[in-house]
Amino acid sequence: MTDPRRPLDIPTTAAMLEVALAEARLGLAEGGIPIGAALFAADGTLLGRGHNRRVQEGDPSLHAETAAFRAAGRRRDYRSTIMVTTLSPCWYCSGLIRQFGIGAVVIGESVTFTGGHDWLAEHGVEVTVLNDRRCIDMMATFVAEHPDLWHEDIGVTPPE
Repeated sequence: MTDPRRPLDIPTTAAMLEVALAEARLGLAEGGIPIGAALFAADGTLLGRGHNRRVQEGDPSLHAETAAFRAAGRRRDYRSTIMVTTLSPCWYCSGLIRQFGIGAVVIGESVTFTGGHDWLAEHGVEVTVLNDRRCIDMMATFVAEHPDLWHEDIGVTPPE
């Protein structure tokens, strides 16, 4: 059983990231933003998975992490759970992680976007940033091809 207060080992995080990556690819294939996430129990059991569906559903709150969290269903305690996401969680999703006390976050990449993961680490969340080349390439390509949609997703005005 993985202790969320100890650094996660790379084989475990790599296997978990595959689930989130599959979700990101699904979102991209649907015409959405390629961010995927999954919530796992400390023993590696998949609790819920999801991808950003803001475009597909017309719902600005349907980020990958919130979709995975919702799919996992109600729990009395989230401290031993691990959120795995292909991209550094935005402030909205970082707030969800903090609000419910999720104990660990595994991040596929933080090169194309750095959200609130440093803040999470400062408040006791175990943060592992992998900077996986597949995640970086997928997001960089998407941002280059769809800058207006990307800037809408992260809530900033695109540069002129």
